[in-house]
Amino acid sequence: MTTSDAGFDPTAEPSGPGCVECVASGGWWLHLRRCAECGHVGCCDNSPSQHATEHAGETGHPIIQSYEPGEDWFWNYRTEQYTRGPRLAAPHHHPLDQPVPGPAGAVPSNWQSQLHR
Repeated sequence: MTTSDAGFDPTAEPSGPGCVECVASGGWWLHLRRCAECGHVGCCDNSPSQHATEHAGETGHPIIQSYEPGEDWFWNYRTEQYTRGPRLAAPHHHPLDQPVPGPAGAVPSNWQSQLHR
């Protein structure tokens, strides 16, 4: 279960401290998810843009891991179930001083009304 064929590459480092697409577009996120195969960091399905799921659909990379402090669960988009996986390359979460939602300065005051449920 440690090969990229199985959806995991334990050597792939995270793409950064926040959602790649949201940072590029000036967007914001609620929570972050990390692709277990390539390290892409995207926003969760409750976030306005849902970039982690979009990444999985575009690339076929089926497994994500939470990129939140204190969480280490994996989700498999193909089976739509939680799954187990190897320890991935550090860091294992976004910076502790990064707010949730984030990033700082990009979150609108009415952010709760913009969440997907």
